[in-house]
Amino acid sequence: MDANLGQRHALVAAMTARIPPPPLSLTLREWPRAAVTVARLAWRWRGLGVGQGGDGRPVMVLPGLFNSDRSNVALRGFLRRIGYDARGWGLGRNLGTRTIGAEADRLIARVEAFAAEAAQPVTLIGVSLGGIMARLVAHRRSDLVREVITISSPYAGHPHATRVWRAFELFTGERVDDPHVSELAAEIVRPLPVKATAIWSASDGLVAGAACRGGDCAAIEVSSGHLGVQLHPDVLVAVGGILARST
Repeated sequence: MDANLGQRHALVAAMTARIPPPPLSLTLREWPRAAVTVARLAWRWRGLGVGQGGDGRPVMVLPGLFNSDRSNVALRGFLRRIGYDARGWGLGRNLGTRTIGAEADRLIARVEAFAAEAAQPVTLIGVSLGGIMARLVAHRRSDLVREVITISSPYAGHPHATRVWRAFELFTGERVDDPHVSELAAEIVRPLPVKATAIWSASDGLVAGAACRGGDCAAIEVSSGHLGVQLHPDVLVAVGGILARST
């Protein structure tokens, strides 16, 4: 093992030691809280975004683990309503490092095509694992990315800081302690070369809130669970505010 790889593994191990997963009491509340989030969105939908106006810039929304663009329909619809060209990633379901690693070039190609069409860099908004992937794209092709907004994305912690790492291993056939996963984690946690904001929740029941923010970017705290966080009215308003401030 070369020295640089050893340092990266040590960094990931340090993150594991200092960030525990959410308490089980929060995890068990995820499903009922998700139902409440959907109800809140329906109740507040018509008034969301009042006073927020976009400039038509290109925005790509990346889904979380096991999810597809369907999971972000409301977020994209909200962003289009307030004046942004919001689109999905168009790569089907997010299957973890199968997409992050071997197929990362496909995502970068999508971003590159969108940026070329819009004649300007793209803002990437990633939910959970999608935020980790957004950071990866920004590291590798900062010329294509205007800014990154992560939503409940545990980029600053090892997968053991979540309650979903076992499901990740089961459905992807990969182990979170595999060397290539550790290398990716160490790459993603590095300070970004573009503007970034992390939206996070201390009461998240699936990923540790402390793993969803870092010193390289601004952080906005919301009170939300993890499931359906991209539907939470406060999250939508926060995203709109971030975009407005970076006009």
